[in-house]
Amino acid sequence: MMNCNQAMARALTAVLGLALMLGLTLNPCRAQAQRSAPDFPNKPVRLIVAFSPGGTLDVMARVLAAQMREVWKQPVIVENRIGANGALGVENVVRSPADGHTLLYNPVLVVVTQQLQKTSFDVLRDLTGVVQTAVYYHLLAAHPKLGVSTIGELLELARREPGKLNYGSGGVGSSLHLYMELLKSVTKVNITHVPYKGSAPAMQALMSGEVDMVFDTTSSMQPLVSAGKVRPLIVTSAKPLERLPTVPTFASAFPGVTMEAGWHGLFAPAATPKAVVEQIAADVRSAIFMPAAAARLREAGFEPTGMGPDRFNELIRSDFERWSKLIRDNNIRAD
Repeated sequence: MMNCNQAMARALTAVLGLALMLGLTLNPCRAQAQRSAPDFPNKPVRLIVAFSPGGTLDVMARVLAAQMREVWKQPVIVENRIGANGALGVENVVRSPADGHTLLYNPVLVVVTQQLQKTSFDVLRDLTGVVQTAVYYHLLAAHPKLGVSTIGELLELARREPGKLNYGSGGVGSSLHLYMELLKSVTKVNITHVPYKGSAPAMQALMSGEVDMVFDTTSSMQPLVSAGKVRPLIVTSAKPLERLPTVPTFASAFPGVTMEAGWHGLFAPAATPKAVVEQIAADVRSAIFMPAAAARLREAGFEPTGMGPDRFNELIRSDFERWSKLIRDNNIRAD
């Protein structure tokens, strides 16, 4: 039987395995064809990650950096700018020259940073989405001691004992927090939030029984589910996942209610020339859709998308409104 550290290490190893595979399968020549910005890049590119080293976001950023070094024949340097719920990383990119050589790699919740606290930037005004790299899903799992096996049993218990159950998250405004708050708003149950400093401590708390449940990504949860360490209750995908086929989807449990997928993507300062933005998007798409690379992304729990700038920015605006409403309605503020 795996312990928590072994299970989480397995999930991380699956993501790390992308780096070698992508390095072996990338075709730089393909990405060089029909370039909209033939002189880009002409110096090293900085890839800013607003969260801690070692997490899934950081690992994926380093995988992407390794890919793009091969395409661009320039150093691509990952920098972790940590603090203020991601605001420090965003500010660093916003204040950088708008030439495509400083990019932000961030998850969907970059759009809500300014809703949780005062910031010097406006995401919709000061950043532009370049390319969505992948989508992923969240899974709600409970500690076995809770004695529930379905989402219906959990909700029944929560309604019977309002406020007694609790859930762990990676901190105020984290995806683990907001996805659970969205579930609570749909189901009208009272479950107490216990924030931790990162998703790893929250998962440790779930494994030890310190908290009753956690709503984390499928890539983090799947090894624990396979090992029988947690009880899977519901997944945010629209249809059953191939690797978790028996876990009910949010759509099947709550017809008519949408629980959107999470995503990762690249952002640039808003004034970055359109030709440069389009070239970066094309280069990234070329890399992530190499067959072996796409297969490995899926194995690690991600679905490659390569959504271009126009559609990506529409999605950013839509997600900004959706998550901002949840934050306002529930009076969520960063500590």
